[in-house]
Amino acid sequence: MPVNRRSALRGGALAAASTVLLTRPAFAAGAAPAAGLAAASGVPAATAPIVAAYRQLQTGINRPSPERAEALANLGRVAKAYNASMSVAGGGAPLWTDLPLGPGSDYTTSMYARLRAIAVDWGTPGGALAGDPAVLERIKAALELIYTSQYNENVGEIGNWYTYEIGVPYYVLHTLSVVADQLTADELARYVRPIKRFVGNPNLRANNTSVVETGANRADKALISIVSGALIGDTAWIKTGINALTDVAGGGAASVVAKLDRAAGDGFHVDGSFIQHDTIPYPGHYGIVLLTALAGAIHVTQGTEYALPQPLKDKIYALVADSFAPFVYAGALVEPVRGRMLSRQGETGHDIGHQLTVATLVLARTAAGKTRTDLNALAAKWIKEGTYAPFLKIPDPERFAPGPDLVATPGIEFAQDMLASGARPARTTATHRIFGQQDRLVHITEDWTASLGVSSTRISRYESINGQNLKGYYVGDGVLYTFLPNAKGHYTDAYWPTVDPLLLPGTTENDGPADPAFGGVPVGPNPHTGGVRWDDKHGTYAFDFKSWDGSLVAKKSWFFTPSGVVCLGAGITGTSASNVRTTIENRNLGEGGRGALTADFRRVATDLGKVSTLRRPRWVHLENVSGYVLLDDASVTALREDRTGAWRDIDTGANTKGTTTPNTRRYQKLVLEHGVKPTNASYAYAVLPGASVLGTVGASWAWQVRANTTTVQAVQAGDTLLANFFAAGSVGDVRVSGPASIAIGRSGWGRQLAVSDPTQTQDSVTVTVRGKSVVVPLKGTFGATKVVPL
Repeated sequence: MPVNRRSALRGGALAAASTVLLTRPAFAAGAAPAAGLAAASGVPAATAPIVAAYRQLQTGINRPSPERAEALANLGRVAKAYNASMSVAGGGAPLWTDLPLGPGSDYTTSMYARLRAIAVDWGTPGGALAGDPAVLERIKAALELIYTSQYNENVGEIGNWYTYEIGVPYYVLHTLSVVADQLTADELARYVRPIKRFVGNPNLRANNTSVVETGANRADKALISIVSGALIGDTAWIKTGINALTDVAGGGAASVVAKLDRAAGDGFHVDGSFIQHDTIPYPGHYGIVLLTALAGAIHVTQGTEYALPQPLKDKIYALVADSFAPFVYAGALVEPVRGRMLSRQGETGHDIGHQLTVATLVLARTAAGKTRTDLNALAAKWIKEGTYAPFLKIPDPERFAPGPDLVATPGIEFAQDMLASGARPARTTATHRIFGQQDRLVHITEDWTASLGVSSTRISRYESINGQNLKGYYVGDGVLYTFLPNAKGHYTDAYWPTVDPLLLPGTTENDGPADPAFGGVPVGPNPHTGGVRWDDKHGTYAFDFKSWDGSLVAKKSWFFTPSGVVCLGAGITGTSASNVRTTIENRNLGEGGRGALTADFRRVATDLGKVSTLRRPRWVHLENVSGYVLLDDASVTALREDRTGAWRDIDTGANTKGTTTPNTRRYQKLVLEHGVKPTNASYAYAVLPGASVLGTVGASWAWQVRANTTTVQAVQAGDTLLANFFAAGSVGDVRVSGPASIAIGRSGWGRQLAVSDPTQTQDSVTVTVRGKSVVVPLKGTFGATKVVPL
């Protein structure tokens, strides 16, 4: 079956797709071993160190350990199977019977992926096929057969451009780097020719030269150019690849390390955001793809005349803490920054988290001083906390992936080098951070983390392309994600193929059909999305919601505190014939999961399929999950149910499709019913992640709702007022001239005001407190918080 084109694999698995340094085996420790290629190699001596370093990224450093042995055994098992089933007879016969040949074949990437597996095992000390001369001859024969029939300088691009310009080139380079000292200069030149055709100019899209490459795609092509140039001694191509990183040809306009000072747009932004596909927050995939390629570029050029300049490396090192670390929980990337990758069976948040860990490790290896210490501390933290999918323990290379996703050794070896050095894991500290340029936030406590999936006229409601994320209808409609220490695999454990996609926590939706034209990357209808940060423990966020067809509107706010999140909704008005519902919770309890449900000290029935109506409860508690405090007089509908779905239901992509194996998971739903065609309905509740029953009861009086209208939603938390204004208005002795998110409270010996413009459209906002007016300039802040004394 075809394999994933950008699959990052759990615990050190090899890419099942046409990525390269996106996977754990792409990195290893140590300097580039110039002597790693035999004297008879066709690689020119001047560029051999780059090729040797790239080979090291595939085959590792031969650092013995039980974990390495286990990983290598897994690799050998799969590589032997591929070698045994591979036919190199030629004459038009495919290498593997399940991967037919043909122009534009969806299976070309898979052919190279399998060949790469055989080659890496052959070139890894202790591998099942290591050094076998018969296997080497079969690798050579397969290289020639695929080159002749599938990927050469004369084929045309059919289907996805990525296959020809990034995917297949990476796998070719993996394989060539491993066997380079067994190939002549003419053979190397022959197999690199198609790469030169498609990636000769990494600045531009080969199939449409009017497209300037950006972000991850540019970084990938830059690394491909560096390694390809080194294989054939084309120093100009190497330099072109290095220059592409900072877009020398374009005057720096598409530099992959430039920090954009605007909303949306591909690349990194001054507030730490990362966007790909213009409107998709993507630190949880493409950003890591980019970072991994940058780490690879530093690694392979280190110690050579092509080494990246120190200022550029420093910018790359800084990206880890600024753009990625805030979105990691228990070693996994959180859901709101993963785009359509939510639906990929072979790329869970833990898989991409492992990829980030390896990229961070290799960056640390090339860094020095405090930079190296800090990077290693982050990697050590993620390894220590990632107990759901242990980084070093790989019992099954296919545990998280549907296809032939392999396990190799370099990532494990590199991590163990770091751990043996005595690196201390970074501590978890309270953090509330808003990324206004990608409409995202994270709220981190020492015990739990929360984040939101929202959208605006700047950021897409969802991404559903290439047959992926087929039920992600409402992932940008105000989903509240909570991440708990006793449920680190919650969203990995078949959540997306089994969850009710119409009832995601935090959303207010019709129960009617989803958009019949669902698909693409549509942005939201309103600009008002954003919030204000008060301190590391407090902040608020607002969302002016309108459904896909405009039949449902609501003003929604979330107020983040150390103990929980207060959720307010107002102006809930519907015009369709569908029931309108707000989902408090829809928790994956696992396969056959349990957990008592309690409301006001009374047990709630949890018989499967039995609907319970809780009449005006003050609080509800779900055992081992969270407490929920009702801050108004609403009734709650509770339902525990088993839901079954397959990954193929949400991903049918040619190279990413999931399995058809049914998965059944048990869910606990807590829902507020607003009825048909509600007018100005509202809600007010708090989510207390991880709280006990007593903690939930005690929190019932922790907040005071000061306002919940279509104009202003406000909560008093201690002596701090948090408020979202959707228009000019007032709450208590505070008046605001227009849309704004504000926080007012004590700071040190005085009082201060924090303000942001969630619409990102205003030049300034005037805030009046107790008769004193302050004009806060907000032009060009793109949703960032401004703080002024009172």
